[in-house]
Amino acid sequence: MSKPLKKLRRFQMALLFAVIIFILLVLTMLLLLLSIVALRRAGILSLDPTRIPFLLFALLSIIVGTVLAMVFSRIPLAPLREIISAFDRLAAGDFNARINLRGPGELQNLNMSFNHMAEELDSIEMLRSDFVNNFSHEFKTPIVSVRGFAKILKYEALSEAERDEYLDIIISESERLAELATKVLNLSTVENQAIVTDKACFNGSEQLRRVIALLENTWTEKNIEVRFDCEDILFFGNEELLNQVWTNLIDNAVKFSPENTSIDIGIIKRPDAVVVSVSDQGVGISPETSAHIFDKFYQGNISHTAKGNGIGLTIAKRIVELHAGSISVKSKAAGTTFTVELPNAPRAKT
Repeated sequence: MSKPLKKLRRFQMALLFAVIIFILLVLTMLLLLLSIVALRRAGILSLDPTRIPFLLFALLSIIVGTVLAMVFSRIPLAPLREIISAFDRLAAGDFNARINLRGPGELQNLNMSFNHMAEELDSIEMLRSDFVNNFSHEFKTPIVSVRGFAKILKYEALSEAERDEYLDIIISESERLAELATKVLNLSTVENQAIVTDKACFNGSEQLRRVIALLENTWTEKNIEVRFDCEDILFFGNEELLNQVWTNLIDNAVKFSPENTSIDIGIIKRPDAVVVSVSDQGVGISPETSAHIFDKFYQGNISHTAKGNGIGLTIAKRIVELHAGSISVKSKAAGTTFTVELPNAPRAKT
């Protein structure tokens, strides 16, 4: 709605209330005069209305007008009482509260705004509940495993092979727990961060090569071919933070890629931005999963049997947003592609 139209609507509302008040005053005076005339004709009152002192008439008008205003004000105040009641329900945790006000456009806009707010709060509450449940599960599972196998190790009848197997499980679960704690701390750090400092130009292609080399054990174990052949391209941003983005995306691609497949990593240099893509040949992601893929602790596999804890992509998204960039996901039956777009360094003023 344009500003002139908004001003016109406000003027109309003010004029409407002014008219209501004027009508109440007129009705008050007419009612008072008619009451005096009726009482005089009935012989109850012998006073001539034309001789009533002005101050007395004004006082009587105020008293009668106040009473009428109290009676009639319940009608225009009814929407306000409905809104207050709905807010009280929201404050009490009832996110199904909705309002359905009738009247001018402003009240209809209030309907939409309030109901939209209630829907968003309901969604946030659901996400909070899911977050707590998933968070508890992700921490509890490795702790239970470590405790269980540590108790088994106390048995003297175990063979050397069994003992080594159980120790490996304890080590693996401990590393998983440590990784989860590290990612939670990283997520807390980037979520509370408002701006990115220490931005500079650096060789982004070389950074990606180092990340690929760092994760070599994970992708060679599944006989995955990582294809990346790109000339040196400069990125602009915080090198340490962006390193977490590429590590999370590539590690995620390796985890969800079948054996004997390939992962393609590409960089496109545009006049205004640098675009990095990471594509795998996995089973793909459903539209429902894609809609929540960047939510904290969200996992498309609700059984929690898949590797990962649902934090890496959330961290990646937040870091990219801190760099004023964007991250998106596209998926089909035979693979998924994550695309990161980062703005180039601002040009120096001449």
